[in-house]
Amino acid sequence: MREIVFDTETTGFKFSEGDRLVEIGCVELVNRVETGATFHRYFNPGRPMPKEAEAVHGLSDAFLSDKPAFHTAIDELLDFLGDSPLVAHNATFDFGFLNGELGAAKRDPISLTRMVDTLAIARSRHPGAKHTLDALCVRFGIDRSRRVLHGALLDAQLLSQVYVELMGGRQIGFGLDTAPMEVADTVEVVAPSRVRPPRHFSASEAELAVHAAFVGTLKDPLWGQSPT
Repeated sequence: MREIVFDTETTGFKFSEGDRLVEIGCVELVNRVETGATFHRYFNPGRPMPKEAEAVHGLSDAFLSDKPAFHTAIDELLDFLGDSPLVAHNATFDFGFLNGELGAAKRDPISLTRMVDTLAIARSRHPGAKHTLDALCVRFGIDRSRRVLHGALLDAQLLSQVYVELMGGRQIGFGLDTAPMEVADTVEVVAPSRVRPPRHFSASEAELAVHAAFVGTLKDPLWGQSPT
């Protein structure tokens, strides 16, 4: 099963109010294991970067000034995404900007049926706990020491590890062959199809004799006594 974990950085919170996408990072998973294939691009938003947003991700007007516009990378991005499920943290935010940029370029939006929201999963699995990406990394013992500022590719890489843990951890891929089995319509695991017959062991005559000799050295042994 192929999935894409992705993250975006933007100029603000709402595409409908003029904010734009400035970075996207994508990580490919196959059977919940990173393949090493990634997609990462910066984009010139065509508008000034608010200081508040720059403080979060560190992407300045100067840095983005020579980057291409989003529409120039659409085909390459869509080819990478394919028809795979798309995993994001607070996914409605990322889908809003991704589909907003696609709409601005007169391209079809990505169906929300492909959306997998790790924030919703975390809230369901761990109600009452903190559900930020940082908090989930701490919960699952994932090294986030490189995360000084938000960055789309780094955050997608961290989220891919969080996602695997939320869905059951690395053991979901342990098996004896590649026969897929659906669990709760959401998790694909590898189920063993070859079952070994039980092995029966019995003591030899020599071993029974050694045991009897040992019991004979015990004072009032329980072995061999009738229940009272």
